[in-house]
Amino acid sequence: MIRTTADVTFLRGYNQALVMAVGRTVRTFERSTIVNATGLTPQAVSKVIARLVADGLIRSAGVRRPGIGKPAVVYELVPDSRYAIGAHVARRTLRLVLVDLAGTVHHSAVRPLPSDFTPAQLLDALKSGIDAITGIDGLRDRLTGLGIGMIGPLDHENGLVRDAHGLRHWHDVPLREIAEAHLGLPVHLDKEVTAGITAEAWRHGGKFGDAALIMIESGIGGGFWLGGAAHRGAHTNAGEFGHTVVDLDGPLCVCGRHGCLEIVHSHAAEAGDIPRAARVLAVGVVNLLQTLDLAHVVLAGADLLRHAEVYLAAVEKAVHADVRRADWLTTDVTLSSLGADVMAAGAAMQVLDEHYGIPGLAQLQPHA
Repeated sequence: MIRTTADVTFLRGYNQALVMAVGRTVRTFERSTIVNATGLTPQAVSKVIARLVADGLIRSAGVRRPGIGKPAVVYELVPDSRYAIGAHVARRTLRLVLVDLAGTVHHSAVRPLPSDFTPAQLLDALKSGIDAITGIDGLRDRLTGLGIGMIGPLDHENGLVRDAHGLRHWHDVPLREIAEAHLGLPVHLDKEVTAGITAEAWRHGGKFGDAALIMIESGIGGGFWLGGAAHRGAHTNAGEFGHTVVDLDGPLCVCGRHGCLEIVHSHAAEAGDIPRAARVLAVGVVNLLQTLDLAHVVLAGADLLRHAEVYLAAVEKAVHADVRRADWLTTDVTLSSLGADVMAAGAAMQVLDEHYGIPGLAQLQPHA
């Protein structure tokens, strides 16, 4: 078989992603570290390392002198060589973060959005926020792109927002396309909760198992990490966790159904009964665990984090009390380690993933 130019280009990009993934998993690494973690040949690894050094993505961090044999060059990632901006679009606010190649958040800002905002209003808010961030000298040249975590329903594959719940002006809006034209940047569009679970996977690395991120922020959603990757579903619209019914005779929800988890929870929260709101959420989480058998549940979202301990205690109690054989079907319940930034940070990480691979390919131990 004759390999085409496209085949070679893909192979080079794939091999580079493997090396970058290892580089973000350990503090320093050698050529042998990459060989053992990826299965690439030493010759292939040497070529990839040379390209990454030339591009400024990794650099030499000295040499290791073994007792026998030639000294080995030690490399490290250059975190500030590339950045991405992440945006979390909620019904009331826009949050923007700046994330480097290692996944560190360097800047975070949140601004209000007009009630029932239009696509044009969102684009203007994105542009002014991005201009403020990229005012840093030289940052624009190192900016990989913009990731947008958006309210669903959402067609990730085609970059369309399809009738976003609670927003009248968002019927089949090609947000990815119009944002790229308006902002002059590559744009990655996904549900905010899928972006959030991506961030948690980055933080946990290779040991992260099947998991869900549950977000409460002007609505309820769930992002899923299954089989080592973000789960988007057959139509890339997975995550409408808040629109599962928990009360057949319940109030009318923004989605048009009655008794959804989101509206039942919202009524309790708006009445000031946060303990009841937390118990409502806990019922939904247990239903989810009975369906998917998850190892981790991460709680996130600005509205949830204002009462973090109440929600955490309620969900933990329900998981231990209502999941049969909780001694065997164990699930860790935690708060997001990135706080209210997790959805925006995950959107930025998704941009970096597209270019530089997903970290956590192997269980590696950092060198001293």
